[in-house]
Amino acid sequence: MDKKHIISEIIRTAKENSGIPLGSMKFEKETGIKKSDWEGKYWAKWSDAIKEAGFTPNKLQSAYDEKWLIEQLISLIREIRKFPSNSELRLKAHNTINFPASSTFNRIGTTAKRAKKILNYCEGKSDYLDVVEVCRDYIASSNKKEKIALEETENKMGYVYLQKSGGYYKIGKSTNVERRNYEIGIKLPEELEIIHKIRTDDPSGIEEYWHNRFQDKRKRGEWFELSSSDVKAFKIRKFM
Repeated sequence: MDKKHIISEIIRTAKENSGIPLGSMKFEKETGIKKSDWEGKYWAKWSDAIKEAGFTPNKLQSAYDEKWLIEQLISLIREIRKFPSNSELRLKAHNTINFPASSTFNRIGTTAKRAKKILNYCEGKSDYLDVVEVCRDYIASSNKKEKIALEETENKMGYVYLQKSGGYYKIGKSTNVERRNYEIGIKLPEELEIIHKIRTDDPSGIEEYWHNRFQDKRKRGEWFELSSSDVKAFKIRKFM
């Protein structure tokens, strides 16, 4: 990949784009010429390549203005009549030369933050009521999904516990250690004591970890003959 060819492609693609040179990501998509083909070999940055090809670098190529990005999102919202997902942004960028790459919008935050910024931008502007409605619906839906996801995560939370009866220790898992302690304890001849419990979102995996760690000290089932240092190692963990 020589310098002359890259410059000729910059000129060709710029002519096809109403005389405006493409940004480096769009240029790579259109021509297959990667950043590694020119960076550090012919130019230190893309604006230098643009200058050598005879163009004035477009400021939006190196640092898109936040207001301009918001307006691009508003335009797309009105086009598809919904808040755009990242896949819809990629599709728009693929089909529209002047539309920025989807990753560019990361500069104004996550999709939820973008919606809030658009709301602030449209505040008090009567001609943006349609956009405001779309953004409010999206934010409400996003908040609902986050709440459900949080509840699901909380429901999956459990404990891996260490109990002691006589001279032996039991390592098990439960969502309610105290109830489990009672259920097991009434079947044992000696008192069953809860030594420690570790909160975790992966009870099965963490239980297996401790069983494997003390494998050579296993007596039967989930019962182990542990040393004081073993117990201390278990009690250090509050969450896994």
